[in-house]
Amino acid sequence: MADRRRFLALTMPTLVSAAGLLAFAAPRAQAQARAHAHEGVRVVDEQRTESRIVDLTVRSAALGRDARVRLLTPDGWERRGRHDQWPVLYLFIGGDGDHEAWTREYEVQKKPELRGILVVMPEMPLYGFYSDWWNHGRGGPPAVESFHLREVLPLLERDYGAGSRRVAAGESQGGFGALSYAARHPGLFRAVTSYSGFVHPLQHPHAVRAGMTYLGLDWLALWGDPVAQRAIWQERDPYYLAERLRGTRVHLSSGDGRAGALDPPGTEPDPHIPGLEDPDHPFPEDVISPTETLMGEESRAVAARLRRAGVQVSTHFYAGTHSPPYWWRELDRTLPMLLIRSHGVAQ
Repeated sequence: MADRRRFLALTMPTLVSAAGLLAFAAPRAQAQARAHAHEGVRVVDEQRTESRIVDLTVRSAALGRDARVRLLTPDGWERRGRHDQWPVLYLFIGGDGDHEAWTREYEVQKKPELRGILVVMPEMPLYGFYSDWWNHGRGGPPAVESFHLREVLPLLERDYGAGSRRVAAGESQGGFGALSYAARHPGLFRAVTSYSGFVHPLQHPHAVRAGMTYLGLDWLALWGDPVAQRAIWQERDPYYLAERLRGTRVHLSSGDGRAGALDPPGTEPDPHIPGLEDPDHPFPEDVISPTETLMGEESRAVAARLRRAGVQVSTHFYAGTHSPPYWWRELDRTLPMLLIRSHGVAQ
């Protein structure tokens, strides 16, 4: 599984079978009798798949289809009263948009420190880039940011015990989502962390084009042309929104694309993606994960920009590839900070 998700920001999506999930599925919990409506969104199905895991199927106007949101619920959540609220950790996944990955691959449900916080893991369309797509000026679905922040967030705060003390973490495109959302909506998150995040797209617009083209997607539908529609790109790029992250604690981590401590001997290079390499700036010969090289360059650029803007930022840069073992490690490293901030303590 790790190999299939090493380069999920820029390559083929993970194919996930539902058979394993169905084996654990409990009877549906009240969902048929209880459909919530709010600003074009409603819950059409609710299932408890493990003791603390609840899957919501949300009918989304922003996406133009049904979508899934996985919740890891805190102790006592099932007995919540109307006004009970918990701090919230949003976990944003990479470009394949799989809402199950944080529990299936990272096993966050086994972390005892998460028993006092509501963990929200929403899906995203393939290569959705945590953005409302431009769609050549027409707008419309997929409107990913609207789905997450204007549909899911208020729904959870009204009906599922989500409070206003929020933090967020994301891997690959999810790292972009955490930073971009925080910068575009100051005060939304108290802290955000990015693990190998695609956090400065305008530094490598050719990588956006290469990844989406590789997947058969219309790359110009996302934000338009990086020259003609540069303002749209800048409106979403955390590098250009640095000042708006003042007051939000930020952590950035990334590898350099070379084999590192968590890469097994003989780790194969990432599959070749035409157009990913800039002929004017070829990758070093010892790079086996070009995607991670680019993510490392972007993370360093954004970290420097945030420091100049007076943002409280920490970093961890290392030798390593674009792969889940590093993201597991970085989540463990940064979780104490996220939890402290989610409970209102500065660090």
